[in-house]
Amino acid sequence: MNENISLKINDIKDIVKIPDNSIFIYFSLVFIAFIIVISIIVYIIKYFKNKKINKRKTYFNILKDIEFKEPKRDAYTITKYLRLLVREDREKRLANELINDLEAYKYKKEVSDIDTNIKNKLTTLLDILDVK
Repeated sequence: MNENISLKINDIKDIVKIPDNSIFIYFSLVFIAFIIVISIIVYIIKYFKNKKINKRKTYFNILKDIEFKEPKRDAYTITKYLRLLVREDREKRLANELINDLEAYKYKKEVSDIDTNIKNKLTTLLDILDVK
């Protein structure tokens, strides 16, 4: 009977070590996922950061929203943004006329309200401007 036991014991092979690479595979997948997520975040940030704001539209809205309550400040605002906004010769000519009319409101200590003629010129010029 001892022989049977010893024969059976001799038939058993030694424990074989199986290489376990699962931890390396796990960390490499986590690293690749991390890189993908970071690249998507960077792409989204660049997309929204590089979205250009139309400055012409901003200037146009500033001129359109002038309430004419403070004539001196309004005259300076109109002059500043008209010079930045106009492009074509006709627009430049009309803007220069309007700016020349506004000079009476700029350099005095106390000024009266802006004339309706100047307000009408400004609205006409804003109607002519093509802002997209």
